[in-house]
Amino acid sequence: QAQLVESGGGLVQPGGSLRLSCTSSGSIISDNAMGWFRQAPGKQRILVAAITKGGGTTNYADSVKGRFTISRDSAKNTVYLQMNNLKPEDTAVYYCAARYGSTTTIANQYPRWGRGTQVTVSS
Repeated sequence: QAQLVESGGGLVQPGGSLRLSCTSSGSIISDNAMGWFRQAPGKQRILVAAITKGGGTTNYADSVKGRFTISRDSAKNTVYLQMNNLKPEDTAVYYCAARYGSTTTIANQYPRWGRGTQVTVSS
């Protein structure tokens, strides 16, 4: 079964940048709307950014607007999350997820998930 695989996480200082990637061996990404979620210890998994199948519409959590950018390259079967001006409160495990149809902020409406990549923002 095709899987989603995240990469690009790591340790970065406040104000720094990271680019996360989500790839798939199958056609999950090209066939679906995609979302990036994050989950900090003891907190719920929340939507950070989402993008429609065609890439024409994106939406962001208020906490990351103006700092994060979601994009997709269907030819490469990859979705990206460019994260700039990172803050300590961005520290979390970041997951990509796929769903057929429109994007939504509700995590359990995404049936396909990757295993996540850790992002730590600390000096």
